Amino acid sequence: MKHVGTIVMLVVGLAAGAGLFFANDALTVAPKPAAARAPAVAAPPAVTATTAAPSPTPPPADRAVTPPPAKAQAQEKVTVTWAGSTRDGRSSIAIAVKDGVAIAYLCDGNRVEAWFQGTAVDGRLALTGEKGRVSGSFDTKRAKGTATVGRDSFSFDVAAVRKPSGLYRATAEVRNAKVRGGWIVVDGRQVGILEVDGEARPAPPLELPAGAVTVEGQRVEATPLG
Repeated sequence: MKHVGTIVMLVVGLAAGAGLFFANDALTVAPKPAAARAPAVAAPPAVTATTAAPSPTPPPADRAVTPPPAKAQAQEKVTVTWAGSTRDGRSSIAIAVKDGVAIAYLCDGNRVEAWFQGTAVDGRLALTGEKGRVSGSFDTKRAKGTATVGRDSFSFDVAAVRKPSGLYRATAEVRNAKVRGGWIVVDGRQVGILEVDGEARPAPPLELPAGAVTVEGQRVEATPLG
């Protein structure tokens, strides 16, 4: 019986020790788990050699840039008067130009005369009249070409002149008669024809620099052209 009691006490002691062990384990604070790390950001996929870059989108047709039209080249216009004798010396010619508009007069001082009108632009002369035409070339110093009057042609190469040299014209009515005259003046020398009621005669000399002439006792003013 003493042996059985000893065993009972041993069992009770073991049970008490086990209880203390589990109680002590329950009071022990478990360490906190480490904070979870932030998930890593995945890198963008690399572009492989087979991936084609997007092609630029062309602009709409209505937005296409149209180059501005080329500007027309400006015409070269002059204001000048050329005057002198024709190459054969039979006549004189004067060409008066203002801003490219040209008036020409050819005269032999006796019976041949003709008026022309046209242009002197970009180095070219182009004039026409009732009796013929004038064509040629020019620069600021000289004009050369051909004047045609009826069946006759007159070549010329004349220099630029300054007033009182130049081309003069007069129109008036004297004693109920129509008067029309033209004068070419070069360095004081004058060549001209005066028509009175359609009858041509050598023109009386102009009074320079006034540019006046006396016809049938009446003073007539002549206008310088150009």
